[in-house]
Amino acid sequence: MAKTCLIIKAKRKPKFKVRAHHRCPLCGRSRAYFRRFDMCRLCLRKMALNGLVPGVVKASW
Repeated sequence: MAKTCLIIKAKRKPKFKVRAHHRCPLCGRSRAYFRRFDMCRLCLRKMALNGLVPGVVKASW
């Protein structure tokens, strides 16, 4: 779990657009963030296994 102050800071609109920092809105994790799904890899995996992310299926070959 990320620090609360960093989560709040990431939600604020930055002074300049290039200073924006991506964070997972569910857990606050800053690393391994997927822009396409707007969440980190851990939350994405958890939600995909529960079937909450449409269009994502478990790979099998």
